[in-house]
Amino acid sequence: MSLTVLRTADAWYVATPSGAAKVSTAATTTAELLGDRAAISAAAGSADTVPVASLDLVSPVTAPCRVVAQMTNFASHVIDAGMDPETVPLTFFRKASGSISGPFDDVVRPAHVTLLDYEVEIGLVIGREIPTGTGITALGDYVAGLVVTNDVSARDIQLPQTQFYEAKSYPTFTPVGPALVLLDADELTRFADLRLRLSVNGSVRQNAVVGDDMIYRPLEALRALTRFQRLDPGDLVLTGTPAGTALSAPPKVVEKIAALLPPALKWKLFFKGQAKNAKYLADGDVVEATVATDDGALDLGTQRTVVRYRR
Repeated sequence: MSLTVLRTADAWYVATPSGAAKVSTAATTTAELLGDRAAISAAAGSADTVPVASLDLVSPVTAPCRVVAQMTNFASHVIDAGMDPETVPLTFFRKASGSISGPFDDVVRPAHVTLLDYEVEIGLVIGREIPTGTGITALGDYVAGLVVTNDVSARDIQLPQTQFYEAKSYPTFTPVGPALVLLDADELTRFADLRLRLSVNGSVRQNAVVGDDMIYRPLEALRALTRFQRLDPGDLVLTGTPAGTALSAPPKVVEKIAALLPPALKWKLFFKGQAKNAKYLADGDVVEATVATDDGALDLGTQRTVVRYRR
């Protein structure tokens, strides 16, 4: 049975039918909390609750931790990027855990960034130590639960650098939560039924079901990742995003012409065109991201963030 864990600046809670019950624990990190399952279970059965709406929720994943993300892992997103889903490799990149922020915190665009993008994703929260080379046979042996995440990206930084670390690691560029939903092995089998949905100012931009669109599922991804990367309790693995981001590939004919240009001129023209794209996040935009099954049996919640431009 799933347990919905919430966090404030000074306490952990479990959501119950009557409200939120405080967890009696000394844990200050996600890793420590996952090691205190008895306290979580006890809170789930408590009648002493407060309204969830009364809590000022922060990210249920604490930093520092490892934040690893899969690249172009939804077929619709791969096609939108001008690539072939049949040949796209299983690859990863890292984000700084300093980018983690709460589910209702502002997303702050640095003054030097011009093209701010969004990517709703499902985050896997690791529950057990996974040394490099571990043979993973069952997802439930190592994944404690799931969270809603938004892989915010500075596209004008990312593309010319041809690497992702800086462009995706600014503070507030990984909103997480509102909840860490702890799942048992049977519930994890419904991962494919989860729908990712993101809207900006009430207009839906991304909307896809994992089973219809995801290329490399979590078990395969973790097997590949742990060939070279150790993971520990509390680490966060992002699993990709569907089509609908602001950035999309230009037409093939434009790509061919651009390939003939000097890099500086190519990027200047590309960003001049992208500056006209109204889908990039503007100051004051409200971004809502949610992940749930259509029948509501699994619901990771909805995060609501407001974009603020740093002057």
